[in-house]
Amino acid sequence: MKSIDVVAAVLLVVGGLNWGLVGLFQFDLVAAIFGAGAPIARVVYILVGLSALYQAILWKTIQRRWHTTG
Repeated sequence: MKSIDVVAAVLLVVGGLNWGLVGLFQFDLVAAIFGAGAPIARVVYILVGLSALYQAILWKTIQRRWHTTG
């Protein structure tokens, strides 16, 4: 497994956990840790979003590969 895949997976877990907390308790863990509106919090949000896009693209690639080799 490539290190970028591991980083993307960890970011997706962080994002999922954070949005679950926001949805259930209206508690933003990233903002609580880094401060609301802090530049590092924005970087975390951006990285989580980019990791979701990366995983979506990777998933489409895997699906195409399965269909062409099957």
